[in-house]
Amino acid sequence: MQVLETPLRDVKLIQPQRFGDSRGWFAEVFNQSTFAAAGLSAHFVQDNQSFSVKGVLRGLHYQLGKPQGKLVRVLSGHIWDVAVDLRRESPDFGKWAGFYLKTESSADHLQLLWIPERFAHGFLVLSDTAEVLYKTTNIYHPQGERSILWNDSTLAIDWPLEALNGIPPSVSAKDALGRHFLEAELPPVEVPHLV
Repeated sequence: MQVLETPLRDVKLIQPQRFGDSRGWFAEVFNQSTFAAAGLSAHFVQDNQSFSVKGVLRGLHYQLGKPQGKLVRVLSGHIWDVAVDLRRESPDFGKWAGFYLKTESSADHLQLLWIPERFAHGFLVLSDTAEVLYKTTNIYHPQGERSILWNDSTLAIDWPLEALNGIPPSVSAKDALGRHFLEAELPPVEVPHLV
């Protein structure tokens, strides 16, 4: 497994090793020991899967009280995945990074995206359809669910909307009511534990 750095501290692209021949391929997509040995300590408690059509934009989601770290993998299709650092004590606070994630050919790398707790997450579907699977470090907590508007002017995320050929992204009614970044209720500052 290769762990690749990204423009955001603690957000990582992960490439599991794939073994293949003329019959197909095999990959160990997740192993708790390997993940921890790479310095990515996480205990996953829930798996979520979504199916979406082209132009669907989900996010930007995060939870208060029971924040979720996410290990994101595209099972089919092609998405543009975004992480936003909501950690006020972080040098990357308010910064975002986007990643093209897709089902690769057997000759290319598998890629997963690790997004730690206290980040907002969203994605735009660029293919006709896409299935996305993500493991989370905490259960869904409806009372703590929050959303930032995908097109917030302060964040100024450069979504690849040109791939939609002039059709506006399809956003859920709930996501359309997301808050602006400067008005959003953000996770509390994490105070280091004293030993």
